[in-house]
Amino acid sequence: MKRQVPGLAETARDSRPEIPDGVFLVRVDGAQFRWHAHKPFYVLRLSVLEPRTLAGQSIVGRLYCTQKAMWKLGWFLRDFLYDPELLAHEQVDEKALPGLRGVVKISHTVLNGILLINLDGFAPASQWEELSASLVSSASRSNPEEASR
Repeated sequence: MKRQVPGLAETARDSRPEIPDGVFLVRVDGAQFRWHAHKPFYVLRLSVLEPRTLAGQSIVGRLYCTQKAMWKLGWFLRDFLYDPELLAHEQVDEKALPGLRGVVKISHTVLNGILLINLDGFAPASQWEELSASLVSSASRSNPEEASR
């Protein structure tokens, strides 16, 4: 039996704004390894620190652990200043990841009707000022009207 419930659609929607494609200073809030026969991966839960307009929003993405994708996991760990000793021993301690900070570039993809977040690139947190300044200046060159607001 179907029942009409007025207002249900409003409460079912996520009230937080969607995180746009872009570059963000983030903190790792959680990481969990997920085994899959063909594509094992880590689920990363990141909290946006900058820009301030999106501070506190969450980004959830995957880093695959296949042979072909191992370079990206290494890039993430190095740029987020993961323990070099554990990295040298090829160990990832999920408990050592929360609290790490860095810069992440994200984009969105729709796959089979599901919106997924791609983790496209990483940089150390120390480069945030430089990266955010270059993004603002390139945005003002491409759209001077919006930059003057």
